[in-house]
Amino acid sequence: MTGPEGQLPSAAVPPPPSAPVAASSTWEGQEAQRLERLQRMQRFATGLLVAMSVIFAVTSVLQRRYPWLGFVRAISEAAMVGGIADWFAVTALFRHPLGIPIPHTAIIPRRKDRIGRSLGGFVQANFLSHAVLTARLQAFRPSERLARWLLVPENSRRIARHVASALAGAANVLKDEDVQSLIDRSLVERMRRTRVAPLLGNALALVTAGDRHQRLLDEAIRLIAASVDEHEDLIRDRIRAEIPWWIPDAVDGRIHARVVAAIDHTLQEVDADPLHPLRRRFDDAVHRFIESLRHSPEAAEKAEAIKEELLAHPVVQQFSASLWADIKAAILRRAADPDAAPGALEEALRTAGETLLADQALQQKVDDALTSAVLAIVDQYREGVAQFIATTVEQWDPDVTSRKIELSIGRDLQFIRINGTLVGGLVGLILYSIGRLIH
Repeated sequence: MTGPEGQLPSAAVPPPPSAPVAASSTWEGQEAQRLERLQRMQRFATGLLVAMSVIFAVTSVLQRRYPWLGFVRAISEAAMVGGIADWFAVTALFRHPLGIPIPHTAIIPRRKDRIGRSLGGFVQANFLSHAVLTARLQAFRPSERLARWLLVPENSRRIARHVASALAGAANVLKDEDVQSLIDRSLVERMRRTRVAPLLGNALALVTAGDRHQRLLDEAIRLIAASVDEHEDLIRDRIRAEIPWWIPDAVDGRIHARVVAAIDHTLQEVDADPLHPLRRRFDDAVHRFIESLRHSPEAAEKAEAIKEELLAHPVVQQFSASLWADIKAAILRRAADPDAAPGALEEALRTAGETLLADQALQQKVDDALTSAVLAIVDQYREGVAQFIATTVEQWDPDVTSRKIELSIGRDLQFIRINGTLVGGLVGLILYSIGRLIH
């Protein structure tokens, strides 16, 4: 009797063809364990078949002397047939039984390419479909898991450290002059293209909405009143300097008193009367200025001239250099001190996690967006995945492919041989018993 590779009693699986195989020690260990389990089951199945063959031979000799051994002989005979038939079926999947090129045997090596195409199509249809992916992603709840993950301080700190290290590496690689030039182009040039007059007009309109500028006027009145009180001696000296020398000092004092009193009286009236004419004139002046900034070409030209003058100032020209220097120094400090107190990025990550975890609607939006993104990517590469699987299988060596598959499922297939032997024996007993009853 021959075994799985040509000799039935032999349980050994042929060694793989000599070829350089790049495999990790872990994979090699798993492969050795699978080979050992496969050979153990092969020996058991083959041993059972050999035992049935021995029983058949013994009972065939002794049946004339002991007629009741006919039942045992029928069992062993049918078990032999079932075991050999199932051995043939299992062996035919991986190689030619007995080394004979019988048609429709060595199915896996001969149909390897078709199996690869079928496997690719199966994955494409059953693992990369919209329904399967959507259900899986929705059940996984990625946004909730991400939020809970970010709430763990060590996780957010780890991300911040990786970002800081990456930024530090990029900062050391980038040339300072290139970054400064980029800042000039992105900030200074953008400011040059922006019309400042309408922007200032809109800002002032926002500030003056709801008569907020009147409150500014109130503060200005109080400051002026306080300044008059604080600088009364200066006002007196100024009046004395402007009045001719021949006017008596008493007159100077009365003029000073009247001027100060007039200023205080006017300021008090303006402060107390919301409808004071001075307030109205101030209101009209502010609105005229806003409209001028918004619509007057002359005001726009003056604003642009002032802007260009400011942008041409050496301080502004040095802004990009100082800005990048500060940013780069902060990045390097952060990367050099991984144990520093939580930074803005860590706090932002944890805040994002808290916000996401507390908002179910936001979680659903994030999950929907992620699902849409995954489906879009899968739609783009679904056929490529199937083609990749088929092409990869086509490149495999037929014998190596057959061996790997046998190591993966061959142990379970040996139960087919065992069951075939046992079921065959049972069927043989039933048929023999029916035959004896009939005769």
